[in-house]
Amino acid sequence: MSHATTAVLPILLQVLDLGGTFVFAISGAMVAVRHRLDIFGVLVLAFAAGNAGGITRDLMIGAVPPAAIADLKYAGVSALAGLIIFFRYPVANRLRNDVLWLDAVGLAFFAVAGAQKALAHGIDPIMAALLGMVTGIGGGMLRDVLVSGIPTVLRADLYALAALAGASVVVSAHLLHLPPALAAVAGGGVCFALRFMAIRHGWHLPASRSVAAPDTPRGRNHGE
Repeated sequence: MSHATTAVLPILLQVLDLGGTFVFAISGAMVAVRHRLDIFGVLVLAFAAGNAGGITRDLMIGAVPPAAIADLKYAGVSALAGLIIFFRYPVANRLRNDVLWLDAVGLAFFAVAGAQKALAHGIDPIMAALLGMVTGIGGGMLRDVLVSGIPTVLRADLYALAALAGASVVVSAHLLHLPPALAAVAGGGVCFALRFMAIRHGWHLPASRSVAAPDTPRGRNHGE
């Protein structure tokens, strides 16, 4: 890896991490407001959604303390997103579909950043791709669990698969010795494109078939 690449990579990783943190913190705050949590609950859910994936990744690769804890910028970005939604929720609620697309952008940011940071710490390429996926889906899973919902990743159209595909592109580019910035653009583009098409056209993996409980409408998930 060249000196220029070594100098650029930490900046690129932080930009991707903070961008993903902000977007997912917005999604966490919106879920909190819809469940009528107080301002503290909104901020907690914003931080959890924005940082759980990155913290999990950092702990698994031995990057301790995790960036989200060691660097106040992550908490600041999460708090900003939470306060924006708390005080401007009527406006944000009218942009619900736009937030869905922003969530896809955040997923792409985190999948790419997770894979690149794992590679930078010498993790095996296959595991780096899986860690990219974990970084992308971790925050959303914790967000849903905290409000007693079924995690979106377990039922949404091509969510985890999109993150894994984007992270795999990053790993492939690394093995081909392509610049990290190019790998980030390519991997993020693949991840976002898959989520976009899944949302637009309803693409999904096969789901298990079961008989709904008598008092539960078929197909309705708890917490929706």
